[in-house]
Amino acid sequence: MSPTEPFGARLRHAMDERGPLCVGIDPHASLLAEWDLNDDVAGLERFSRTVVEAVADRVAVLKPQSAFFERFGSRGVAVLEKSVEEARAAGALVVMDAKRGDIGSTMAAYAESFLHKDAPLFSDALTVSPYLGYGALGPAVELARENGAGLFVLALTSNPEGGEVQHALRPDGRNVGATMLAHLARENTRQSPMGSFGAVVGATLGDLSSYDLDINGPLLAPGIGAQGATPADLPAVFGPVVRNVVPNVSRGVLRHGPDVVALRDAAQRFADEIRAAVAGG
Repeated sequence: MSPTEPFGARLRHAMDERGPLCVGIDPHASLLAEWDLNDDVAGLERFSRTVVEAVADRVAVLKPQSAFFERFGSRGVAVLEKSVEEARAAGALVVMDAKRGDIGSTMAAYAESFLHKDAPLFSDALTVSPYLGYGALGPAVELARENGAGLFVLALTSNPEGGEVQHALRPDGRNVGATMLAHLARENTRQSPMGSFGAVVGATLGDLSSYDLDINGPLLAPGIGAQGATPADLPAVFGPVVRNVVPNVSRGVLRHGPDVVALRDAAQRFADEIRAAVAGG
């Protein structure tokens, strides 16, 4: 797999070879406590290194949640940098879950932080928020293209509060979430085997057949495990595009730590269930 390939192509290869599972790295205080780790930088480092050691050589995607590292300041960000480096070295693609969204030079600076190939936190893809207007994401779209990276744009999220924005109707009668999907479909036009600009679409949302999810790009699907969705739900939610879904599991895997073997076994169980569900769908 060439490092110069666009993110969408690299992700398609990784999903086909390793399965589509994405494991979150979410070292919040309660999980650190469950692992008998202190809520400090040493605990953060132990947690993150253990997750990377356990699964980075076998899952398609790892998704560190930047906020849980940033809360420790510069030393926490240094742990995040190392985690990204080690995960990518082990063959996993890294989606940085930072949900950045701003305008102009500020959006450009956020993009440079995560999508410039020489940045310490360079990741294969970045989650972004389009709710200052999709066009405001332009600097991130441009830099992602230049560096073979990707974006996951919040479109139809699993949190109940999201509906007040994402289901709001535009003057043309289409809601905001559907509008974001349409923007992404245009970004991915004529890209093969899959475009690099994906959407975040919750696995807990039930029947989404009223939406055109065929954006020729990946659909990052939170909500598997602790939020109540199961791998078996994926075909009913995503229908004919289920093969492009990247199901994210965080607590469902992480609660089995700090034992490396237990973490691997949990990830493998989810991966097997997801493969079976996708094949059946």
